[in-house]
Amino acid sequence: QVQLVESGGGLVQAGESLRLSCAASGRTFSRYAMGWFRQAPGKERVFVAAISWSGGNPYYADSVKGRFTISRDNAKNTVYLQMNSLKPEDTAVYYCAADTSLTQVMEVPDYWGQGTQVTVSS
Repeated sequence: QVQLVESGGGLVQAGESLRLSCAASGRTFSRYAMGWFRQAPGKERVFVAAISWSGGNPYYADSVKGRFTISRDNAKNTVYLQMNSLKPEDTAVYYCAADTSLTQVMEVPDYWGQGTQVTVSS
C-alpha cells in the first residue's frame, strides 16, 4: 500500500513557475514508478510525466516537454514536478500516481493522491 499526498499548487500568472511535491508513505517507495496526471475542468484526466523507481527514464506528455521536469528523492519518499513557463492551459487539478510498473504508471496506476489545484492566469 502507498498513500500519496500532493502539495505546492496555487495561483500564478502565465510565464511563472511552480513546483509540486508528492509525499509517499511506506518504506517501499523506491520500488515504485511515479507519475503525474492532470484534469482540467470538464475534461478527462491525462498523463503529464512519469519517472522510474531509480529516477531515470523520465517521460513527458508532448504538451509539457521542455517546460516540466519530474524528479524524485527516494530518501525523502517524495516526487516532484517542476513546472516552468506556465500557460493558462496548464490550469488543472494535478494528481500524483504510483505503480510498480513504469508502463502502468503512465496508463492505469494503482495508487492516486487526492490532487492539488494549479491555476494559471493570463
